[in-house]
Amino acid sequence: MLELAILGLLDERPMHGYELRKRLSEMLGTVRTVSFGSLYPTLRRLQQQGDIVEDASAATATRPPATARRGRKTYRITERGKESLAALLDEPGTASFADDGFGVHLAFFDRTPGPARVRLLEGRRRVLEERREGQRDAATRAGPTELRYARQLTMLGLETSERELRWINELIQTENPSQGEPQ
Repeated sequence: MLELAILGLLDERPMHGYELRKRLSEMLGTVRTVSFGSLYPTLRRLQQQGDIVEDASAATATRPPATARRGRKTYRITERGKESLAALLDEPGTASFADDGFGVHLAFFDRTPGPARVRLLEGRRRVLEERREGQRDAATRAGPTELRYARQLTMLGLETSERELRWINELIQTENPSQGEPQ
C-alpha cells in the first residue's frame, strides 16, 4: 500500500521525502504514521524498479541554505511508474479491502477505473459484513456483569461498521445503479 500511496502522490507533483511523509500522514491519519525507516527503503526500491527518479530540476529549488550539509532529494514519477500506478489501481488485492489499504485506494478513487472501484467497494463490504457479525456476536454475548464502558465500546464499533456499510452500499449503487443492495 505504501508503494501505491507514494506513486499516487508523486503522480500529482514531484516531492522530497519529508513532504511525502507529511502528505502520507495526512492521507492515512495521525494514527497511522509513516516512519522514515519505511519510507526511504520504499523510495529506493521504487527507484531501482524505475518507477521514480530523482528530479534534478526540482532538487535545486528545494536545496537548503549553504550552511546545511546536503540538499533534499526530490522524486518524480516516471512513465513506468505511471504504468505501475495504473496497474495497482486497476487490480486491487485482498489487502486493499482492509482499513489501511482501503483508505489508500479511496484517496485515489478518481483515478481508479470504474470496474476496479466496484470490486474494491464489494471487497470492502464483505470485510465490513464479517466485522459487523463479529461485533453483533460480541454484543449479544455481553451479559449484565460486563463492564459498562467495554460494552459501549463494542456498541460504538457495531454502529461504526453499520454506518460504513450503508455508505459503501450507497457508493456501489452510485457506481453501478443496477447493483442491488445485499440483504
